[in-house]
Amino acid sequence: MCSLFIGFKEFRNLFYYRIGYLHHLIEWIFPRMTNLYITTPRSDVDSGLIIQHGFATIISAKQIGKNCKIYQQVTIGYDHTLQAPIIGDNVEICCGAKVIGGVTIGNNVIIGANAVVIKDVPNNCIVAGVPAKIIKKI
Repeated sequence: MCSLFIGFKEFRNLFYYRIGYLHHLIEWIFPRMTNLYITTPRSDVDSGLIIQHGFATIISAKQIGKNCKIYQQVTIGYDHTLQAPIIGDNVEICCGAKVIGGVTIGNNVIIGANAVVIKDVPNNCIVAGVPAKIIKKI
């Protein structure tokens, strides 16, 4: 864990996010990544969240399930009605993808690079495109 903490700022940000205000005790030694924002309540993020290359990433989901993997430049956020997405278990959100509004992403879903998701996505599929459409059932 020590090498993860020292070598990966994304891991550090997620660790600080999980421990809450206690992060101030060590953040001055190991600074956080300043362009990775997580505003989802800690109690609504399940285990196994991985943020890979978290550069320019914003995560404002209502809920995130188990084993979710998020790549760089992903935006998960509110729409004009202030509704936030719900992300299921085993979801992979590839680089540059946008998941906007009160949509529900099912379990075992892959969201392709630069896809824009504005409608619900069922379980066990791959979506891509602008706007995102199902391209394959898995």
